[in-house]
Amino acid sequence: MDFSSNYDITQTANFIHNGNFTRVALQFPDDLLKDSIKVVSELRKELNLLATRQESSSSDDKKEIGLYVLADTTYGSCCVDEVGASHVDADSVVHYGHTCLSPTTTLPAFCVFGKAAIDVSDCAKCLSDCLLSSDKPILVLYGLEYAHALESLRTESSLLCGTKGSSRLRFADVTSSVISPLESKETPSVKLESPNGCTANGSHDDCKETDSTVDGFKHSIGGLTWNLPQGHKMEEYMLFWIGLENPAFSNLVLTYNSSDIVRYDPVENCTMEDISQTKKILQRRYYIVEKAKDANIIGILVGTLGVAGYLNMINQMKALIARAGKKAYTLLMGKPNPAKLANFPECDVFIYVSCAQTALLDSKDFLSPVITPYEAVLAFNRGSQWTGEYVIGFQDLLTSAQYNVDGGPEEARFSFMKGCYVEDFNQQESMNGDEDKERATTDLAEATHKALQLHDKYPKSIIKGAANSGAEFFSSRSYQGLEMQTDDSVPLAVVTGRTGRAAGYTGEPSKDQNS
Repeated sequence: MDFSSNYDITQTANFIHNGNFTRVALQFPDDLLKDSIKVVSELRKELNLLATRQESSSSDDKKEIGLYVLADTTYGSCCVDEVGASHVDADSVVHYGHTCLSPTTTLPAFCVFGKAAIDVSDCAKCLSDCLLSSDKPILVLYGLEYAHALESLRTESSLLCGTKGSSRLRFADVTSSVISPLESKETPSVKLESPNGCTANGSHDDCKETDSTVDGFKHSIGGLTWNLPQGHKMEEYMLFWIGLENPAFSNLVLTYNSSDIVRYDPVENCTMEDISQTKKILQRRYYIVEKAKDANIIGILVGTLGVAGYLNMINQMKALIARAGKKAYTLLMGKPNPAKLANFPECDVFIYVSCAQTALLDSKDFLSPVITPYEAVLAFNRGSQWTGEYVIGFQDLLTSAQYNVDGGPEEARFSFMKGCYVEDFNQQESMNGDEDKERATTDLAEATHKALQLHDKYPKSIIKGAANSGAEFFSSRSYQGLEMQTDDSVPLAVVTGRTGRAAGYTGEPSKDQNS
């Protein structure tokens, strides 16, 4: 593949030139950073060529365009790094490599997916074989790096399958390579697609009115969009995925777990139908949800500062946790890892607010489970039942009718982890008006009082009792850090330390003297 074509040099230059951008951040993932210098050079040549072609511009009116390479993104490399771009006061971002196409908050972005190699003839043959062996129509989905071969694949498939077979094939389209920021800071009005053709904003009947198009129901995932005919559901289709087994594919398997899925590997040139290992993730996530129900202290991990609507989602999570009678702490730490989260042992579970393709973290390596906002709704919303449907991306989960945060009845809940009925912490009669404000002002005092009681009752244990706040947990620990001696009767010996470098401190014998 030609270098300029692979990195869409011409299209990128047109995006910068037509948008009149003067400070452009070029965001590269680690594996593509080696090509950044050449990309900047080729892009600079194309921008200069466009400037000279503009007849109305004079030498005095020409604006110098600054190109700044971003590396080591603040969060996931699939999202537009608006934080890094703000450090150079950029007015737009060009994102290279794998992307989730999540909407941005303030900056417009142009995404260069790249053009991965694929044998179109072999892929079309495998697609034709699946069509002959299945009585279901096939929906073709793919990684964005293979979008360049879509038209060729359509043509090859039509020749192999014929007119009758082609009528049973549907191809998803790329939403857009340009991401426009939302003018409002409100939560984006993007509906969550569910496997049965509904959205998370209401029942199936509501979807018929709000999410129908001329061709049927509109679906989207991972930057792809497609329509289904009226009356058709996703489980009626076989999904044919073209690409590697990456987070985008995992999202597809979890979201449409009731559909038959076949993956075509462009590297090995073969199809893989056994995805049982991937579907076992659902069983693991269900276990984590049940474990999270018994949590008293929840940490909300901020996994993005650029995806539109993340602040609204955090606030909704706080409201959900407060209604459940639990304590919540918001943590901002960049890319989370087991060592970072181990610094907060008081948190029984963490909620990770991030884009869809970085939301799933393997909790086996962490001290406490890490769940998604959707799993938090199932865990902390009274009366919620998991029907097998799974939503990864955070959208209007808590404001929808289907995921009402008011919950169900307040009777005791059966805990599968403890094997008995339990009542959630602070599960008391509801209070209104001034009583709510008065209770909120005394929460910290009550937590401190309980912490002191625990400290006196269990003086030798490491963690004493079930703490219900961070302050209570810290106060009940036997080790709280180094303490200086306060007894004046004990003399303190003051010794002057060494000076210089570790290779040879001042006053230390040299190697020549020792020899």
